[in-house]
Amino acid sequence: MEQNDEFIRVGTTYYKIVDQPLVNGETVKRRIPWSIEALRQDYGKNFIADIPKYDGFCTVPNHLDYNREIGTFYNLYERISHKLEAGPFPRIKSLMEHIFGEQYELGMDYLQILYEKPTQKLPVLLLVSTERNTGKTSFLNFLKLIFQDNVTFNTNEDFRSQFNADWAGESC
Repeated sequence: MEQNDEFIRVGTTYYKIVDQPLVNGETVKRRIPWSIEALRQDYGKNFIADIPKYDGFCTVPNHLDYNREIGTFYNLYERISHKLEAGPFPRIKSLMEHIFGEQYELGMDYLQILYEKPTQKLPVLLLVSTERNTGKTSFLNFLKLIFQDNVTFNTNEDFRSQFNADWAGESC
């Protein structure tokens, strides 16, 4: 087995966990179905006994006390690799003031709740402007930096397409 190869079994299906390259040079974590025959051929029959087994998938976000395993389920929510530190944050403050203006404190509260209590129901945040260079994309990129692999960007085209059918397979 290569040092980076990681496999799981969920229900009766085996998956190889991979970092799939994207056009922009980034990667996205994927779980690719893997046959038991291929596992035996590539790694030997004894290897299969050591693959972690789960009853199913779940998505349980938690940034302060993250767990990959929730009972007998595999958590699809990804661990965030950074930790909060106290200190000045002039660039972030400037971005937040630019985006939220007079509602700066509300915006900061919103981010704090998203981070500390990610299951808390919150209003949908819409950034709407026909003007360019208002900070909308910068703010989305900032959220991607904070929440990492747990962020996805949906465009108007995503909602025009068969959105549910396209995204239903994302649990794997």
